[in-house]
Amino acid sequence: MILRFERLDVWKRSCRLSCDVYKLMVNVKDNGFRDQITRSGLSIPSNIHWY
Repeated sequence: MILRFERLDVWKRSCRLSCDVYKLMVNVKDNGFRDQITRSGLSIPSNIHWY
């Protein structure tokens, strides 16, 4: 079953962006910075379903 927000192009694009951020940050040595950036990238698709 596909939920309504999963049909939104903006949600799909934000999921791809989040995956790209994770891939780009894999070699970053500063764990705090990497974690903050990846969390912020993940928060975008996570918050779309509320609207």
